[in-house]
Amino acid sequence: MTPPHGAAALRPLYVADEEERAALRRESERLPSLAVNSSAATYAVMLGAGYFTPLTGYMGRAETLHVAEKMTRPDGLLWPVPITNLAPRDRLTPEVRGARRIALRDPNVAANPPLAVMDIEAIEPLSSDDRTFIAQNVFRTADPAHPGVADLMAAGDHLVSGPLRVLNYSYFGSEFPDTFRTAGQIRDEFTRRGWQRVVAFQTRNPMHRAHEELCRMAQQAVRADGILIHMLLGRLKPGDIPAAVRDAAIRKMVELYFPPNTVLVAGYGFDMLYAGPREAVLHAIFRQNCGCTHLIVGRDHAGVGSYYGPFDAQTIFDEIPAGGLKIEIFRADHTAWSRKLGRVVMMRDCSDHAPDDYITLSGTKVRDMLTAGQPLPPEFARPEVAAVLMDYYRSESAH
Repeated sequence: MTPPHGAAALRPLYVADEEERAALRRESERLPSLAVNSSAATYAVMLGAGYFTPLTGYMGRAETLHVAEKMTRPDGLLWPVPITNLAPRDRLTPEVRGARRIALRDPNVAANPPLAVMDIEAIEPLSSDDRTFIAQNVFRTADPAHPGVADLMAAGDHLVSGPLRVLNYSYFGSEFPDTFRTAGQIRDEFTRRGWQRVVAFQTRNPMHRAHEELCRMAQQAVRADGILIHMLLGRLKPGDIPAAVRDAAIRKMVELYFPPNTVLVAGYGFDMLYAGPREAVLHAIFRQNCGCTHLIVGRDHAGVGSYYGPFDAQTIFDEIPAGGLKIEIFRADHTAWSRKLGRVVMMRDCSDHAPDDYITLSGTKVRDMLTAGQPLPPEFARPEVAAVLMDYYRSESAH
């Protein structure tokens, strides 16, 4: 397995000792508290679960701007996206401003229970110009129609930075007990299975035949012992399929169409950034922290709309200094069923094909067919997977 990023061992910020955690939880009820936004909450979950090793907490203004501009921390360690706790001025009460230690409350769980205890290093204004600078560098646009930019601009105008001690994994552990896993748990499972070379597949969508075959292609190409299908469990954009439905569809595909002990299905607690190339690098870092040796990066990885070129999330890895990452990238093209060859292929390998030689469906067409109860072509989707999705879309249309 690959070593963690920038450290000899994982550095999860979750307080594993039960007595210590209980004492911190009691302390958190007496501390001044700050209700964080959803992005900051999922950053805390990722820090707690070891995915963001070697970070120790939220970044201050200088580090935030350095990461946005240089894609490294001030100490030179590769880091593509600022990990911040942004809050609006009116949420920073005099008690919070005067405190050295506060409780962070979870916006995604009823009654906003304490998520972490934080030692405040600084509370600093982040100007509109600062936020535009971050957006232009991280998202390559300051267009407020971009969902990541919109979240950044709405999150607040002050950075609250400092180290964390994480008390729980928000709703991810309770809502997805069979799927949510920490980076350390994934490493332990690789060891238990005897896997040394592992290729990771990132997904925020259900997997169709093309995705299934892409995982096989990558596994064979890098001679991996196994595949980690690692799904995002946090917030997406409106209209995307809920995590529980994606989870059920993916598990059905793995159960029926992959040999035993070749695939591990797991999930992580994070909100999608839609940062395209920068997010692809972040995906690589936390898959390295899971112990993976390779990450599949395909067309439009972590993208949205037309803000990024189809292969920008691959070419950004050419800009990383040698040794910046230990994990390797498997560069994939768009995959689809070839009518000529009778199998799923990468389009770059089929220069003699015209567009009509492939079976492809838009997301809108897939939704319309499933809502109407029409089966998807078996060359596009496994029927058992399509059945899971059809049940979801038809129940949605009935409401």
